[in-house]
Amino acid sequence: MIAAIAKPMGMLLNLFYGLVGSYGFAIILFTLVIKFLLLPLTMHQMKSTKSMSEVQPKLKALQEKYKNDKEKLNVKTMELYKEHKVNPMGGCLPLLIQMPVLFGLFALLKNPGEYITDPAFVAATQQGFYWISNLSMPDTKMILPILAAATTYISMQTANTGAVGQNQTMKTMNMVFPLMMLWWGRTLAAGLILYWVVSNVFQIAQQYFMPKPGSSKEELN
Repeated sequence: MIAAIAKPMGMLLNLFYGLVGSYGFAIILFTLVIKFLLLPLTMHQMKSTKSMSEVQPKLKALQEKYKNDKEKLNVKTMELYKEHKVNPMGGCLPLLIQMPVLFGLFALLKNPGEYITDPAFVAATQQGFYWISNLSMPDTKMILPILAAATTYISMQTANTGAVGQNQTMKTMNMVFPLMMLWWGRTLAAGLILYWVVSNVFQIAQQYFMPKPGSSKEELN
């Protein structure tokens, strides 16, 4: 399955490399294309996140009212979601779709010769990019891992701006996940971390410039 994802990604990256002549910029262009393709899903995610935050007070009230009746609580919770047309898993969809891209990129950058037949492109995957000596190897200067952690934190904070009733689990993830990205960035290929950083920057800009669902006078149905 990984090969089925990595091979077409290698072809696409090779196409972009032919256009820009730099493997690093090819990854950036690839990232932007992926983000634009995911834009409708991301907008749906933003709407779902907004809707979930707005029903949180009612959800907490239900949890308090039916704290001794789990079955009744589950029924009332589903009724609440249905009434406000909320999908509690809707916010995870873009991330779930993006995961195969990350796995494919990881496999491609780890062993490009296994998925790419063009020897010139295989050599290109080991090109340097600014301070990075080899995009198929970790960034030993730790600049990209730090950027990955910082942009992940900013992206998560921006996404949760104005959220109501943010639970402790989400608050913990907002702190832990950036640290995880810093740790993973020490050993992952710099090209993969470059993809993650550019993806985060795109998302931060998107959250800043695009109107937030529900920011107008619209009310939940």
